[in-house]
Amino acid sequence: MYKKVSSSEESLSHTIFSPVIPGKYLSFSLISSFFLMNGFSLQASEPESKNYSEDARRPNIIFIMADDLGYGDLGCYGQEKINTPQLDEMAEEGMRFTNFYAGSTVSAPARCALMTGKHTGHAKVRGNASYERIYEDTSVANILRKAGYTTGMFGKWGFGQDAKPVGFDEFFGYDTHRAAHYYYPEVLWHNGKQVEIPKNKNGGRQVYSHDLFTEKALEFIKDEHQKDNPFFLYLPYTIPHAEILVPDESKDDYLGKFPEEAYKPNADHQYGHGYAPQPEPNATRAGMITRMDRDVGRIMDLLSQLDIEENTIVFFTSDNGPCYAGGQNPRFFNANGPLRGLKFELFEGGIRVPLIVKWPEKIPANTMQREPFAFWDFLPTAAELAGVEPPSDIDGISFLPLLQNKKQQLHDYLYWEFSGMQAIRFGGNSRVPLKWKALRLNLKNNPDAPVMLFNLRNDISERCDVSGQYPELAEKAKKLMEQARTESEIYPLMGEQ
Repeated sequence: MYKKVSSSEESLSHTIFSPVIPGKYLSFSLISSFFLMNGFSLQASEPESKNYSEDARRPNIIFIMADDLGYGDLGCYGQEKINTPQLDEMAEEGMRFTNFYAGSTVSAPARCALMTGKHTGHAKVRGNASYERIYEDTSVANILRKAGYTTGMFGKWGFGQDAKPVGFDEFFGYDTHRAAHYYYPEVLWHNGKQVEIPKNKNGGRQVYSHDLFTEKALEFIKDEHQKDNPFFLYLPYTIPHAEILVPDESKDDYLGKFPEEAYKPNADHQYGHGYAPQPEPNATRAGMITRMDRDVGRIMDLLSQLDIEENTIVFFTSDNGPCYAGGQNPRFFNANGPLRGLKFELFEGGIRVPLIVKWPEKIPANTMQREPFAFWDFLPTAAELAGVEPPSDIDGISFLPLLQNKKQQLHDYLYWEFSGMQAIRFGGNSRVPLKWKALRLNLKNNPDAPVMLFNLRNDISERCDVSGQYPELAEKAKKLMEQARTESEIYPLMGEQ
């Protein structure tokens, strides 16, 4: 088994892993009537590569994202109650980031930053309100498809109402982030067409949506690996978000191991009906995460079986920090590790997330990186992997050099805004980049809200506001916040989001 590690940043720099024995997997088959298996593949002419020779094949790219998984929810980030052997093995065989950030502290703007390469000071989506097809900008999927990649997404799109997101040759999943709160949906969407799931009607709860996304992802990989063009698989899982439900076999190992307080939902839930009651929320949450971990292992095993592991780069992360929705108890699991705050907040616990990247023979194994990067850096990284230029109007920087242990350009700052809050990481030096973190809170009620200032090098938990000791740095942070953003009519900083 793997060795558990402390969640403190200091101990993360000296982690030593023991070998992991992959677990046995249960096989899940799709009900054939759910899908019309005639998905199409759009191919564009391939632009000239600037990073790869003509006879070198560009890598497949897989990006797996959990939903509301905390910084401390994995064994390789310090988790002690939940078993995540497959992701721990991925960290052992790849690179683990300790200063990686989501695009926002909630779902929609986080995903917009990931897809567009823009932080929430410039992105079109800065809050969780849904606007039909608000998203038409250049995306990771568009760029990679134009570069000759086949693109597939299975899971939660999560911003804007869309049953066929732009840039994806194949999509299967939820059309809105609100629908994605529930694991036994009566309908999902496949390439813009509604797919009914009869066995979930009238509270049937027989087909778990997470399993469908995994099977579709495995099927996509099997179909695409034989083709000449590479593929981009985006797998935005919904685990462990919102409603706390999982098939019994995934929570059985945890039953009786944790204290439990039964969850009784509010019938007046804002999305139309309450979450399901849950008598064992702690065992269920743990089982959900372990089930997701198992399925990441199934994907990694398939890459090995198909002999495409060395030509496939795999990313794993979470869209934001953990929360209490649906009866979850992140405090019990120490889900945000040493970090302060949860989802909906711009303290570190709301936005700092795990990132594990594996690419055999290309990325050094069992390595840890402290350099701060964020969701908006994925687009230029993917573009460089594909050998094409990213758009010029983005905020992201490719961190492919860092992955390959080469000289890396770093950010001058990282910026977030959400619902009357602002945060920025800035300052420091080459040895301790972006050392300072500044926040302004409750701007909707107080436009002159003061700047809180933290030295993350010494205070990862953001407990000591040092703005009084360094007023010049606090003022610098305020000016940087003003410079880092443009106004949004849809998501004004002082308005509701």
